[in-house]
Formats: sequence, C-alpha cells, structure tokens
Amino acid sequence: MGETVELPLWLVVLAGILALIGLVDRLLTPSVRWYLHRRANRAIDELNTRLKLKIRPFRTTGRSIVVDRVAHDPDVLAAAEEHARAEGMPVEVAIDTAERYAREIVPAFSAYVYFRIGTRLARWVSTALYKVRLGYSDSEALSAVPPDAAVVFVMNHRSNMDYVIVTYLASATSALSYAVGEWARLPVLQTLIRSTGAYFIRRDARNRLYRRVLASYVRMATESGVTQAIFPEGGLSRDGKLRPAKLGLLSYILAANDQAIHDTVFIPVGLNYDRVLEDRSLMAAEDGSAPRTTGQKTATTLAFIWKNLRLRLAGRWHRFGYASVSFGRPVSLMDFLNKKGVTHLAALDEAEHASLTLELGERLMADVGNLIPALPVSLVALALDRAGDERLDRLSLKARVDALIDQLLERGAHVHIAHDDRDYEVTVGLRMLTLRRIVTEDSDGLLQVTKGNEPLIAYYANAIRHLI
Repeated sequence: MGETVELPLWLVVLAGILALIGLVDRLLTPSVRWYLHRRANRAIDELNTRLKLKIRPFRTTGRSIVVDRVAHDPDVLAAAEEHARAEGMPVEVAIDTAERYAREIVPAFSAYVYFRIGTRLARWVSTALYKVRLGYSDSEALSAVPPDAAVVFVMNHRSNMDYVIVTYLASATSALSYAVGEWARLPVLQTLIRSTGAYFIRRDARNRLYRRVLASYVRMATESGVTQAIFPEGGLSRDGKLRPAKLGLLSYILAANDQAIHDTVFIPVGLNYDRVLEDRSLMAAEDGSAPRTTGQKTATTLAFIWKNLRLRLAGRWHRFGYASVSFGRPVSLMDFLNKKGVTHLAALDEAEHASLTLELGERLMADVGNLIPALPVSLVALALDRAGDERLDRLSLKARVDALIDQLLERGAHVHIAHDDRDYEVTVGLRMLTLRRIVTEDSDGLLQVTKGNEPLIAYYANAIRHLI
C-alpha cells in the first residue's frame, strides 16, 4: 500500500489536462453558457423594440432541442415506421435517419450573425452591384399586419441575389428565415447561412420520410410565428417568365393553421433586375450547354469575377443597373379560408386540401407577377423583341418604349422611370445592353440584336411581358 508508483511524465500531464477539462465542463461552462445566453436574450429584446415583425422565441431555442422535437414529432415517427416497413429495416434505424434529416434542415439562428454580419454584408453587396430601389410598397396595409401573425414573404425567383437584396430591404422590419436549396450546402457557406436562420431543403426529394421531417419543421416554425420567405417557383426562372408554383412548402404552412393561435399572413414580393448575374448560365441550362461538372462551374464563376475585377481596376466597370423590389398587399389566410367557408383544414380530404392549396398558390403568384417592377433593360428588351427583324434607330426605340410605359401605367403596373426621365430610361437600358454587346448600333444609327443573343433579349422581355 505504501509503495511508490512511477508514471511517465506525459501520462501525468495528460491526466492533468483531462481533469482540468472536466472541471471546466462541470463548473465553468454552464456559467459561461448562462452568461452568453442572457446577453443574447437582452440583445434580441432590444432588437424587438425596433422590429415590426418580432424575433420569436422558437428561433432562439437551442438547435438540438428543435432537432429532437422535429425528429420525434408524431407524424415523423409514423412516417419512420412506414419507411422501416417499406425498406425492411429496424424502426430505430429509420428514426436515426429522420434525426439526420432534421439536423440537415433545422437552422441555428444567431441574431448577431444576422444583423451584425448578414444584413451589413447584404447592404454592401447589394449597393456595390446595383442601384437598389424600392419599387412599390403598400405601407398602410403592411403596417396593419397583426404583430402576432406568422408572416410569409412570397417571392418570384430571378437570381440568387434575391436573398441578398430582400434581406437588405427588409432588415429594418424583420429577420427572415429563408428556404434555401442545396446549392448553398458548401462546407463554410452552409454554416454561415444556417446561422442566419435559413433552412436547407432538397428541392426534388421524393422520400416520404424526408418530406414529413421538412413538413414538421415548417409547421412548427409557422405555429411559432417565425417570419419566413419562400420562392414558390422552386428554382430560378430560366426563360425570364414566372414559373408555376410548387405547392409543397405552401401546403406545409397551411397545415399549421389549425394549431396556430394567430393568423398567417402572406406578403407578395416582386423582384426585377437590369442584369441578372446568372442570365447566360440560365440560358445555357435551358438549351443544355451549361457546364456540368463542379470544376467547370467554378471556372466559369472565377472567369466572370476576374473579368469584372479587371474592368474595375481599369476604371471601366459600371454597376449592373437597377434592382427593384415591390412589396404588395398582405393576404390573410384566415380571411381566405373564411371566404371559402373552411373552418378546419384538417377536416378536408386530400383532394380538397390540394385544390385549396392550388387556388391560394395561384392567387399569390398572380399578385407576385403584378408586382414585378418594369426596369429600363426589360422595357428596351421588350420593345426590341416586339420589333422582330425590324431595325430601329434610337428615336423609334424611344417612341416604342414610351408607348409601353403608357400601357403599363394604364394597367396599374409599377414602372421605375430612372430620374423621372423617359428618354433617360431608354438611354440607361440601351447602354447596359450595348456594353454587353447584346445590342449593337451600326454606322447608320440602326440598332440590332447581335446574332445568338435573341434568347437573352427575350429573357429580359419576359420579365414584364405578362404585364402588357
């Protein structure tokens, strides 16, 4: 008992480090966690005094807790049992799969990252690349939205810049929770995006268990009043036209109605750009000539960045024209259901629920379409597209654009007229197209679309063609 035991120095040092880690974990870590959590809550309370749409407690709940709630939701557990039977696996394995899906979907919102990093970065990027304008906003109707309502921004999807522009313009009102596609699931980027409160979704997932997990999270977020932003089109428009709405997310939001104690309010949002950064890539994807491998896509992106950097260094770089966003009149889900004579969505059968979701989706997309602002490039592109093979001079083009503006205003569309000068509207729109060599002007002063760029002209014309 009294014998001396000799131990290697490295083992003693290792044991000491492990003992210190255990001491810190047991005594200090809970206190530090409590202190940081208290400071975060105070910061959120301060933010909520300024925000119209408050940050709900659900968004600040620990991520692991939300993951556990989603994975063990009764609907998810039932889907896991069904999945286990179909795949011939133990139920425990199916539940583990559901938990993996939940960890993939559930965000980790940080108010600091969103407001101190995200919104500032969004503002810097937006104003560096575009002249950002608020096209239209029904301020009176927006201010009348009940403060306890679950608000869902419903937007058309023109560019991946949509996330950035709308975050910047809405930052004084709310913290948006976006539904983000798999394109953003890159090692570092996904951590930053998830910390802004965005949740990742697989756009074309056919797995019933995955869809149940996603539905459970969206339903819980809606029931808790989280402000969300969705793109019903499900992806970027490849031809400039509004795409038919995919109703998955919308149906999940509707499913929260029976359990929620507040109304759900949809706010239509219309976006447009003088230049969509991905326009040529989208054209290539449409005709099947787009780069297919990650390396090819990366090389294309780096070439675009390098080209613009060279122009910037040479003092010949210009911003990509105007970017404009319009916020429309809110649509109350409660009012919509009351007009349809529906008191409980859960009482509807599957066909009736699908029909109601489709009707609401079409209504919202129609509102979004009517809100899309007409910008200089879209107006010039539509005039050139309508001219067909006829070659126009600048005076004729201005006359055609002037007539288009009159038609749009008569129909109640929102037209951004640069500097309130219609002549300048044509000048700035044409300049963007000629700088990119999409349109050329010959020695006689006649304008023509360069060969092969006709689809690109149609793409920008299609953004507002439905308004005529």
